[in-house]
Amino acid sequence: MNRDPLSTYRIQLNSQFGFEDAAGIIPYLEELGIDYLYCSPLLQAAPGSTHGYDVVDHSKVNRELGGERAYDRMCAALERAKMGQMLDIVPNHMAIHRENPWWWDVLENGPSSAYAEFFDVDWEPPEHRIHNTVLMPVLEDQYGILLEAGKLKVVREGGAFEVRNGDKVFPVAPRSLRQILAPAAQNSGSDALAFLADGFDALPSPASTDLASITRRHRDKKLLAEMLAKLLNEDASAANAVDQVLEQLNSNPELLHEFLEQQNYRVAYWRMAARDLGYRRFFDINSLVGLRIENERVFYATHKLVMRWVAEGRLQGLRVDHPDGLRDPLEYFQRLRAACPDTWIVAEKILLGSESLRQSWPIEGTTGYDFLNITGRLFVDPAGAQPLTDFYREFTGESADYAALVRARKQFAMRDTLGSEINTLTAMMLDLCEADRLHRDYTRHEAHEVIRATMACLPIYRTYVRESGEVAPEDECQISSAVEAAKAYRPDLDARLFDFMRDILSLQTGGKMGAELALRFQQISAAVMAKGVEDTAFYSFNRMLALNEVGGDPDCFAVAPAEFIAWCRKMHRHWPRTMLATSTHDTKRSEDVRARLFLLSEEPQRWSRAVSQWAAINERHRVGEMPDRNFEYHLYQSMVGAWPIEKSRLIAYAEKAAREAKVHTSWTDPAPAYEDAVRKFIEGIYDDPAFIEALNEFVASLIHPGRINSLAQTLLKITAPGVPDFYQGTELWNLALVDPDNRRPQDFDLRRRMLADLRSATPEQVMKRFDEGMPKLWLIRQGLALRKQHPEWFGAKAGIEPLEVRGDRRDHVVAFIRGESVVTIVPRLVAKLGGDWRDTEVELPRGEWINHMTDARLRGGRIKLAELMRRFPVALLAREGT
Repeated sequence: MNRDPLSTYRIQLNSQFGFEDAAGIIPYLEELGIDYLYCSPLLQAAPGSTHGYDVVDHSKVNRELGGERAYDRMCAALERAKMGQMLDIVPNHMAIHRENPWWWDVLENGPSSAYAEFFDVDWEPPEHRIHNTVLMPVLEDQYGILLEAGKLKVVREGGAFEVRNGDKVFPVAPRSLRQILAPAAQNSGSDALAFLADGFDALPSPASTDLASITRRHRDKKLLAEMLAKLLNEDASAANAVDQVLEQLNSNPELLHEFLEQQNYRVAYWRMAARDLGYRRFFDINSLVGLRIENERVFYATHKLVMRWVAEGRLQGLRVDHPDGLRDPLEYFQRLRAACPDTWIVAEKILLGSESLRQSWPIEGTTGYDFLNITGRLFVDPAGAQPLTDFYREFTGESADYAALVRARKQFAMRDTLGSEINTLTAMMLDLCEADRLHRDYTRHEAHEVIRATMACLPIYRTYVRESGEVAPEDECQISSAVEAAKAYRPDLDARLFDFMRDILSLQTGGKMGAELALRFQQISAAVMAKGVEDTAFYSFNRMLALNEVGGDPDCFAVAPAEFIAWCRKMHRHWPRTMLATSTHDTKRSEDVRARLFLLSEEPQRWSRAVSQWAAINERHRVGEMPDRNFEYHLYQSMVGAWPIEKSRLIAYAEKAAREAKVHTSWTDPAPAYEDAVRKFIEGIYDDPAFIEALNEFVASLIHPGRINSLAQTLLKITAPGVPDFYQGTELWNLALVDPDNRRPQDFDLRRRMLADLRSATPEQVMKRFDEGMPKLWLIRQGLALRKQHPEWFGAKAGIEPLEVRGDRRDHVVAFIRGESVVTIVPRLVAKLGGDWRDTEVELPRGEWINHMTDARLRGGRIKLAELMRRFPVALLAREGT
């Protein structure tokens, strides 16, 4: 199979849609023109996982998706269809779960575990009380309270022992078994139990991490455990004696505490994670522990099965999840490329502002958020920026200073959710100050605040300085920019300490300790940006929700066609096989919701009047000041974008959005009164005929132009430099909000029937079924068919140039040619356009052309847009005779 993909279709695998279901839609995807099936993670995940990112075993196929045999059948179906397979892989973290054998071994054996080097655990954290111990902040209440209440127990299953707290299970350190076996031996007179008690006690200490001690410990504990299991299964007297000791242990908090203190982990109240934690997490998710993928042994252990599939020809593409969490992304991609030399590799890298993907990374590009954001802004009217800003301030009373909000929300994330990570950096910074006579008199508080201010002002997710001492010019620029901004942001702090921070982060001082701080700072800054912006600011800065998208900047309101073409030229030069996305499993709103909401920028006055009217109607549904005006404004936009959305879906979304905003309620501290008021407000407005009538009237005028926007951005995706990706279900109109709303099951039977209807349909028949989404399905089928027939027209040798547009409505057109053979022409700002092209013309290159949307034939020269767009809203032209 050709290594170069032509298109991808992303599916979300889960227990309700497994390998057999995926195999069943392959003929449909083949007929649609899809080239690669793009699968969510499919390695063994934690039981009940709905997404697959919580991997517990890299050596197995997820049994809840159907297991290995079902996966084989899916791969066979792909081979029959001559389609490729792309897989989403997760190198950054694993799930903390009983079924994760590596993590279980770490908890059982501590630093002497054979897998201690696999996980990013700090065995010597700033908190000396948990040295050589993994702090496990998983308890529902304070440890002592649960201990006294009997909610922590040691239990026996055959010859194995575990610590349990409800459904949470932890292993028992082998040496601690002496506290159970020795008294049981004395009570029963069992020499075998006494021998085993002494044998477990004689195991090397978990702190002994030399190879000889680790080898001996694992050999001896395995043999001792087998002997103990055999004894307890065959000798009822010994088993009864052990159970009696367990009963006494579990009924005596003092004895049980003594036993738990001997473990290689410390179970604790879940809130401790915000301040004290000894392992790197995935963002703030305590149940996902960071992997040390920079360790070569870890890399090959986690990628062995995937590399085998690549070698066998099952996988042709890899999507790498969250590379910004890795210690050294460049090293990782170099190792992955060496292992998979002919594989199409893209990275889920979020680029902000003028940031570009690193040319040194041996991959094909990103997963498409950069395309999503620049393309969407083509459909935003810059003239709407000031009126929408003014109304947002007036209606909500909120500031429209997005940059200030981002700093504040990042500060919130560093204080309330990622405090333990910042505390670790603070301890390192203080040690560096102490070791430098010019900075030794700075306090812990000052070091802490300088780190927070610098991270709050970093304009991108992270920098990429390397342990080798390599600091790219763009990294030096970003670090200096962040430090200077932080000085202005916090003038109360000593500028000299900020300068010291800059020198450390750019590896100009601090030696090995400074480099370690810089490397950890990078990993943590990515998490802070994600939690502070994606998962907080995007839910509380509500001026125009369509701009609040992953990788986006709400302050960047609109782009002109020339900026879009310039971006495409850059992609063609450097990343011709990057992925192009418009919806993903992580987008806050689907492409069709955003396409509709973009129209608000063209009619800001009408929108403002409508919101004011709705607020007056719905005042009686509020409970005092709840919900606040900012969240009410958020709800109205969400309803307009996704209407008609079922009440249950909006209530579920509103709960998530309110908790993510973290203004009145949150995931960690839910406020029942506020959430109940939001729910009652939504129930009230759904039952209010006056509001629903006004809402329907407003949305009615947006439906058609919103769909035109959707068709336009879909055609741009199909023809721009890169590989178009289609998220499951979006080949028809798809009005979805953030997950889990966008991961609902899709009706593929309906899509099969509609695709079959297209085989003999005319453009007029397609347009008659506009409400069903037929035009979008038609556009995708026609566009992908052309890509398959002539892949060279869309490849690395096919450049992109704008076409000349003349006339009154020239600003309402995006028109370009790929190479010399394919022309794309789409409308923009369609609400103002109103379907009236007037005298607008496009200069079509010389030659004979066919419009693949209508089969119309044209000659080069000036083409009137009114005639070109008469039968179908967008145009895809291909040169005939080539």
